[in-house]
Amino acid sequence: MKETLDYCVQVLNERGVDKFQCSLANKKQYEMNLEGTAFSLIRTITDHTLSITVIKDQRKGTIFVNGVDEQSIRAAVDTALELSSTSQPDPDYDISPKQDMRVFQRGPKEPEPERMYELLKEYSQEVPALFPTIKLMETTFMHTHSVTRFVNSNGVEFMTDTGVYELSSIFASKDGEKSTSFNYSGFSMRDLEKSLLERGSLKVLLRQSEEHLEARPFAGHFVGDVIFTPDCLNVLLHLYAMTFLGDSALIGGTSPFKNKLGQKVADDKLTISSQPVSEAMASGYFVTRDGFAADNVTLVEEGVLKSFLLSQYGSKKTGFERAKNEGRCWVVEPGEKSLTEMISQVDRGLLVARYSGGSPSSNGDFSAVAKNSYYIENGKIMYPVTETMIAGNLVDILANVKEISSERVDFGEGLIPYLWTTGVTISGK
Repeated sequence: MKETLDYCVQVLNERGVDKFQCSLANKKQYEMNLEGTAFSLIRTITDHTLSITVIKDQRKGTIFVNGVDEQSIRAAVDTALELSSTSQPDPDYDISPKQDMRVFQRGPKEPEPERMYELLKEYSQEVPALFPTIKLMETTFMHTHSVTRFVNSNGVEFMTDTGVYELSSIFASKDGEKSTSFNYSGFSMRDLEKSLLERGSLKVLLRQSEEHLEARPFAGHFVGDVIFTPDCLNVLLHLYAMTFLGDSALIGGTSPFKNKLGQKVADDKLTISSQPVSEAMASGYFVTRDGFAADNVTLVEEGVLKSFLLSQYGSKKTGFERAKNEGRCWVVEPGEKSLTEMISQVDRGLLVARYSGGSPSSNGDFSAVAKNSYYIENGKIMYPVTETMIAGNLVDILANVKEISSERVDFGEGLIPYLWTTGVTISGK
């Protein structure tokens, strides 16, 4: 890796590039697949990706290639320069300044194939036994070992060496003429101590899939309460960050939070952080795409906006401070009530497990189908619902929080509770 990147740096210097950054990622992936409950594939994949970004005459070009021989590297540099020559000049294009050389390590570097096989076989047997109407569709269990070296023309040099296990499973339920839409679950892990059904929210989602064989349409239209499950809240947090806190929203001036740093934007009960380097994360990151050592950052603390998620470029464009990371790896601080207690206090509303809709508008307005969800009335879950619409505003959802659950789901790349909010429009047939 060092020789490859050293040669890339040599070629870039020969071409007279003003500023540049390069990274080389070597990835080895050991993978097992199930089709239904039968093993269909066991393989090892190796991959090499070279990324080159050049800035010349205030113009920027970026390219990703898989070839790492000298001829391929020279061709990639020439292509990056060609791309930069056709881009619009921008004085805010830049690379990260000099930082201390660092090596980051996390997770198992080698897989345990026998244990992986044992766990996946157990999963293929337990699901039909515990959930007889579940039809497993495709399940992928993998171990990925990645080694990445990053350098730039300011003398920055980082090395990351990480290993992680990941599982993803797609499933649906079928019983005679009855069937459900597909659902899926996924999580990351650092060890193989627990059974797969004890990880993430997998067992809960399988149970919910079976229950939705008895789902029925909800009739009516009202404004009420919604409890978002950890799976759904995880998606909403990504939408929240993208819509309000990132480069595009703040450079374009569309974010309603553009003048709210240090001010209250959510309920006092809510504290959200992004923790990519936390020991709690099986799958995180140590280096940002623009070449900074990442750190954990609190975005919202007891309802007060503490940080945007701006890159170096976004920071220069807006004048706000660059964020310490790129987001993701969400951690939401827990509340004091259990999910059961929260449900018991809902007069009328929904438990929403999956958000099926597009991105919110710039002010946070959204409309989506509430998939795998349940109707709640007088403190009780009444029945699973089909194709029920929810509409509201992301700002209002986090400003109108009633409770946050004491229990959280560990996805290996996030630690997320249930969140109870109000003021959401719920529409059925």
